[in-house]
Amino acid sequence: MTTFAELGLAPDILHALDEMGYVSPTPIQAQVIPLALHGGDILGAAQTGTGKTAAFALPLIQRLLPFANTSTSPAKHPIRALILTPTRELAIQVEEAIQAYTKHVPLRSLVVYGGVNINTQIPILKTGVEILVATPGRLLDHVQNKTLMLTQVNTLVLDEADRMLDMGFMPDLKRIVALLPAQRVNMMFSATFPEEIRKLADSILNNPTFIEVARNETAVTVTQVVHPVHHERKRQLLAHLIKSRDLRQVLVFTGTKLGCNRLSNELNKAGIHADAIHGDKTQQERIKALDAFKAGTIRVLVATDVAARGIDIEALPFVVNYDLPHNAEDYVHRIGRTGRAGASGEAISLVSEAETRYLRDIEKLIGRGIDAVIVPGFEPGAADVPAFESRPPRHAERSGRAERPERPARGAPRTRPAAPRDALFDAPYVPRETTPENDPVPALVRPAAKKQVAALFRSPVKTDNAGQ
Repeated sequence: MTTFAELGLAPDILHALDEMGYVSPTPIQAQVIPLALHGGDILGAAQTGTGKTAAFALPLIQRLLPFANTSTSPAKHPIRALILTPTRELAIQVEEAIQAYTKHVPLRSLVVYGGVNINTQIPILKTGVEILVATPGRLLDHVQNKTLMLTQVNTLVLDEADRMLDMGFMPDLKRIVALLPAQRVNMMFSATFPEEIRKLADSILNNPTFIEVARNETAVTVTQVVHPVHHERKRQLLAHLIKSRDLRQVLVFTGTKLGCNRLSNELNKAGIHADAIHGDKTQQERIKALDAFKAGTIRVLVATDVAARGIDIEALPFVVNYDLPHNAEDYVHRIGRTGRAGASGEAISLVSEAETRYLRDIEKLIGRGIDAVIVPGFEPGAADVPAFESRPPRHAERSGRAERPERPARGAPRTRPAAPRDALFDAPYVPRETTPENDPVPALVRPAAKKQVAALFRSPVKTDNAGQ
């Protein structure tokens, strides 16, 4: 079994890895680190949970060791390595890892991202940092404000490049690359490789080495199961699973931000403490929700795919696909949040009839079928049950309502319904003699002439007061 020492890492870096409990490199680390130490461009295909952060961070740190110093002068600490990530959570996670790896090395690092006051980041930048982790938008904010310089960057890392394109960062990436020195080492990592990613790689990387490690494989430590269910009963089934199995630390993926908020609110109404995390949440709200989830004070964290990038929770036990992703490779990325570093985990997918085509794509991608288990009482097709017990059934018949008559068969002659019968109206006419006493309508009588009345009207008298 290969060790980190055999990869050629420096003693100070190995010391930090030993303190972190790192024993042997993962497959992507074993392949990337030796190549990156020699300074070649790398294009890596790997999803989360494979250890790619250490794969690019460790050789990056070692190549910066000749510049490490304890001087207090900012000029001695220019930005030499730039790491770009699509989300704030992933940026924070990467910078935390770099701080741990550089524990015994005098190199400075900093993370900058949007959603917080930019003025809190400027003082640290002025003191100087060698390694900068940033989201593209906030990095360009600092460039515009002239609070940092990128003229001495010798290493560029693009992490989760596919998500950067999905979030519309392509123009920002082009602007950032144009600000960097032409002579530099480039590393790009992506879980998926659409045509846009390949074009981006061609424009940035210089004759890269392509490394692919288990890009479409799921960890053997993750148990996968599918629960077929009607789409209107998904929320109730999820609440049932959490309560009946007493599940804790459940990361739930939804397809939209609106659905994310709605599901979180419904779970709280059902007595399950949950919170939501997505792109419309402020950075403080996202950090607060993530910290509470890691601490176990909330049972369920509902997230969208983009916001979940960078969520790295040690020994996360459960991942639930409330909505199946339309991209099969996103499924592999999602369930990679559990079963990390050899720990066991469970991936649960709630699949409606309309999502079966996405399930077939997923099974084709991972090269295996996923066991389908129907939960008793939640059989597919049963839609006349409320999402939660407190909500009345949508299709229940109201009390006192008459049943609707069946429609005649197509082509059958239509008959006009019979008119309602009335006993008094249908009785035959019987003439009767009338007298003034019993006739309810009296005979017409010409009214008497009205008596004439005379009236006198007096007009007001005008008074000339001009001479007074």
